[in-house]
Amino acid sequence: MTSRPTPTSAHWDLDSYERLARDVASLRGRTPEPDTALRAFAESVLYREARLLDDGDLESWLSLMTADSLYWIPSNPTGGDPMNEVSLAFDDHRRLIDRVYWLRTGLVSAQLPPSRTRRLISNVEAWIGPDDTTVYVRSNFLLHEFRAGRQRILSGWYGHVLTLAPNPTVDSTLIRTKVIFLTDSDHGHDNLTIVF
Repeated sequence: MTSRPTPTSAHWDLDSYERLARDVASLRGRTPEPDTALRAFAESVLYREARLLDDGDLESWLSLMTADSLYWIPSNPTGGDPMNEVSLAFDDHRRLIDRVYWLRTGLVSAQLPPSRTRRLISNVEAWIGPDDTTVYVRSNFLLHEFRAGRQRILSGWYGHVLTLAPNPTVDSTLIRTKVIFLTDSDHGHDNLTIVF
């Protein structure tokens, strides 16, 4: 197992929350003119991530995240404010390492047996952020989960903020922010232990 819990937490300060608010505002806002090549590139990044998650390769998925990454599932369908509202998940990189390690222990009753999932991603929009190293990606998703003889479908939209390396490739592109807007986020959910 490559991931281990860490003894210290990355600290999210006011600047971090403000960055998240700007990212979410951009993801919710109107997109610029379509860029077919950028959209195709972003689709490849999202499809790679979806395949890793569906294959249960959480360590490889974790390697896609930047050191200052954030994974957020708001309970408010409009996004809300994570400083003042409860979130379904609000994980910095350290918490993501903990989450993967926890799921790998084999002791998580909510994942005995483990979920089998398939993600369908569509309606991908992508645009360059305020600098040439940031790409905003918005997409719709359907997530089909089967566990312990029970099936369910979760739907919503993803907001990804990607960080591009010089001469970017799909393999060198990392995820700085992933926000999951569940269609029914403000209703009761049991067992949200899967990684979206």
